[in-house]
Amino acid sequence: MHNFSMETAPSQKGKIAIVTGANSGLGYETALGLVKKGATVILASRDQKKAQEAMNKILKQVPNANLEIILIDLNSLQSVEEFAVEFSKKYDRLDLLIENAGIMMPPLSITKDGFESQFGVNYLAHFHLTNLLFPLIKNTPNARVVTLSSLAHKSGKIAFDNLNAEKGYDKWPVYVQSKLACMMFAYELQRRLDSSRIYAKALSAHPGFSATNLGAFLPSIGSILFSPLASLIGQDSKHGALPTLRAALDPEAKGGEYYGPSGFGEVKGSPAKVKSSSKSHDLLVATKLWSASEEMTGKKFVV
Repeated sequence: MHNFSMETAPSQKGKIAIVTGANSGLGYETALGLVKKGATVILASRDQKKAQEAMNKILKQVPNANLEIILIDLNSLQSVEEFAVEFSKKYDRLDLLIENAGIMMPPLSITKDGFESQFGVNYLAHFHLTNLLFPLIKNTPNARVVTLSSLAHKSGKIAFDNLNAEKGYDKWPVYVQSKLACMMFAYELQRRLDSSRIYAKALSAHPGFSATNLGAFLPSIGSILFSPLASLIGQDSKHGALPTLRAALDPEAKGGEYYGPSGFGEVKGSPAKVKSSSKSHDLLVATKLWSASEEMTGKKFVV
């Protein structure tokens, strides 16, 4: 596969992109990369003040950037629905949906709809968002949906009997489950796009070991170690965002592909096509997860 660089990536002028969690870390760097290529970027963020600060920071670097803030709280399906309504009123196309926002290992908390928060925020809210915006995605030539997974998905499994931590909550297995779900969603969406002959692409990406604020909920000793370790063996947010940007922008990228850093252990390096776990390709689990997600969000997702 050819080498990818942001310098040679095609112009995105006239294209509309949504980036969830765009006010910091990987989401911020992804939004910045897209506006540098000429895309109109919607900063989908929970916090108006932080989103405004991010917008100002981007405008300092790219004064003619086309940016808009539309608030979304992934803890609430109603907020996701309000976001989709507002976006659909203003735009008649959606070229890039970058599902970046996520939380990692918080103490047990429940979303407004009663879901365990890591599964609810990282995966379910994004499933629902894609479903609500799907009419626009379907009608936009060459649209792409890029779902953020994690290296950690490799130790994940979908516990259908414990999706809402009904049988107990263990932060790490629940986190990796949510990231495996994100990846399986991308693969299953691509299979459904193919069988319906819809010319859109679903891809996934992971940032390697990236020093972002995701480590906020680690125990204090963990966070003391996490930042220096991440900067020592991992990469910063700017480089961590490159696999996502490659999945979004590389003209040669195909639906169903997965991108991550190319270095040893995929912890850092230039963005390349990488392999996911065998579990992520389990068709029966993927179909069951899709049905469970429809049930939990209360809306059929017909591709």
